[in-house]
Amino acid sequence: MDKPTQETGFLKELGRELRQVWQAANDALENSGVAIRNQLRLARQARLDYVVLPVGGPLPERAGPPRSFLQRQLPLPPEPLSLQALNYRLRAVADAANVRGVVFVFQGFSAGLASLQNFRASVQRLRNAGKQAVVYTPYLDLPHYFAATAADRIVAPPGVMFDVLGLRSEAVFLKDALARLGVEADVLQISPYKTAFDALNKAEMSPEHRQQINWLLDEMFDVVTAAIAAGRNKSQDEIKALIDQAPLLAEEALAHGLVDDLGYEDNLAHLLAGKCQAKGASESSEAGPAAGDPAAGEDAQETSEEPTRGKPPKQGKPQVRLLPWSRARDLLLEKARRTTPRYIGVISLEGTIAMGPSRQPPIDIPVPFVGGAVAGEATLSQLLREAEQDDKMAALIFHVDSGGGSSLASDLIGRQIERINQKKPVLAYMGNVAASGGYYISATARHIMAQPTTLTGSIGVITAHLSTAGLYNKLSVNRVSLARGRHAALYSDETPLTVEERQLLWRGVVDTYHQFKQVVARGRALPLEELDPICEGRVWTGRQAVGHMLVDSHGDFVDAVRQVAGLAGLPTDDAHTIPLINLHPHDRGDYLLPQPFEAAEEVLRLLSADHLRQWLNRPLWLMPFQIKFW
Repeated sequence: MDKPTQETGFLKELGRELRQVWQAANDALENSGVAIRNQLRLARQARLDYVVLPVGGPLPERAGPPRSFLQRQLPLPPEPLSLQALNYRLRAVADAANVRGVVFVFQGFSAGLASLQNFRASVQRLRNAGKQAVVYTPYLDLPHYFAATAADRIVAPPGVMFDVLGLRSEAVFLKDALARLGVEADVLQISPYKTAFDALNKAEMSPEHRQQINWLLDEMFDVVTAAIAAGRNKSQDEIKALIDQAPLLAEEALAHGLVDDLGYEDNLAHLLAGKCQAKGASESSEAGPAAGDPAAGEDAQETSEEPTRGKPPKQGKPQVRLLPWSRARDLLLEKARRTTPRYIGVISLEGTIAMGPSRQPPIDIPVPFVGGAVAGEATLSQLLREAEQDDKMAALIFHVDSGGGSSLASDLIGRQIERINQKKPVLAYMGNVAASGGYYISATARHIMAQPTTLTGSIGVITAHLSTAGLYNKLSVNRVSLARGRHAALYSDETPLTVEERQLLWRGVVDTYHQFKQVVARGRALPLEELDPICEGRVWTGRQAVGHMLVDSHGDFVDAVRQVAGLAGLPTDDAHTIPLINLHPHDRGDYLLPQPFEAAEEVLRLLSADHLRQWLNRPLWLMPFQIKFW
């Protein structure tokens, strides 16, 4: 028995050494190419002042799977810019000695607050590398201004309004409306703080619901205003006072130091050159091509995709050289690095957690617990099993952006995380939301990282039973059912729950909650008997969660890579590159162009009784609400 084991160990060691030799050879070849390209660029005196990067949209953390050949032939809209792609570009700019900085052109964010904190972290790393960050934004509401204040300078058009108005949360209660229709909701929740179905069985906000929303608003408003104040070199009280005065005219925002310049996008090349000259002759001599350089004028125009209302700048003024990424990337000087032979895998769980395969519908129905992406247990469990068996994967980052869903599906996914973590480190990296079931699957990871504004926790259980007997009576519909088995109609909406049936469902809720707490106690090394004050459905910000020991640290994805690399014994210095591989399911369910009949089918499926029943009468780990910022 010993000889095969020894041979297997020898072969593994030999394979590891051969991979290291092969990687060293590849590094030598690649770094030789870097040196040659740098010499050619230096010989051509290739340089530029600023790289122009348009940013906007949802800012997904990771890039999606590559499009298929057929999809690439179709006029599909471009994929949204991911933070993964953005960080790659900013690292290239930070490495290059022949560029001054980046101009970010905001094009409208639809990202969550934690995603915007990740953007701010990316900008701060760029500045720490000695590069300048300039933001041009035609939007000055809270999400855009929060992101913009990470930069050195903010430029806005003269017609903009400073619309940073604050944070708000809105709840709608349907109990009375449902009663008028003859529908009654019986909600079983582990505590009043588990408010996911309050909309169905309450006519107004409960004290616990109000208390929870208030502490979240207080926390998030404090984080946001502190970050804005630091970015604009003002006190937090000054920023809060200016928010209370908003909306402000553009000139008022400039006078208060909320923005640095007012101008149009096509003025940027001249505006930035003028500021550079004001700093001194030594800097202005490097500001870009001489006045009247045709290349400079052409490059400046490339920063604007649409004509602006402003008058075109007069020729002859000094201007910096602005290039879009598509042209700048081949001019930037590169930095040689060595690549580690093993990689870090990345698996993302996004959307509502459910049994079955993952799916991204052709349309997103904006109905709570109904529309949107589905993170399927079958798909994710298979991916995690494959990751567990891959010896080349040194560690796993499990990216979670989910408000939860099915308790059973969450448990099955969490089991796979626990198995991998016994063999190699798993870091749970939380996005905008990682609550309820999203927290459950993170709890057994070796390290949990979130942003201060990530919504997490919500450790509790809830279920609901809908009775439509009154609705059928109002419609004069006679419904007759026949059954065998004492509790065959337990999940039916035909009648309200009996005392016995309610007790059966409650028993499942209590047992599932105890299971949830056991996983948290084991994964977080916390006493089981002391968990209720931080559980019972309470939702926390990432900053509060660190204080409650539910989260280990704060950071963005780059910080997560550095953290898990250290846990896996991989080098974390700047001389090395660790390959990051996004692991996607083999069957991605690619869509070409959604057809009208597909949209209609999707609506019918989501609103069907079968689909809705899977969210009723079952123990659920669901996030109760959302907070919007303005």
